[in-house]
Amino acid sequence: MPFGNIGVGGLILILIIALIIFGPSKLPELGRAFGRTLSEFKGATRGLVNGDEEENMKNDQASAATVSKPQS
Repeated sequence: MPFGNIGVGGLILILIIALIIFGPSKLPELGRAFGRTLSEFKGATRGLVNGDEEENMKNDQASAATVSKPQS
């Protein structure tokens, strides 16, 4: 299951509560907002991971350059 331990029954209960609280007219708007937020979070996380990988590659290249540099 992609949602861990929630299960189908739990998801249905959450949707029913959201429908009662927000009403049917607000649910699509809330879904879009949640999707945008999730997309931005994934992009930021991907950027952080890629930034760390780039930094590690630069450090590795710098280390390799100093190791392979002949001493006079």
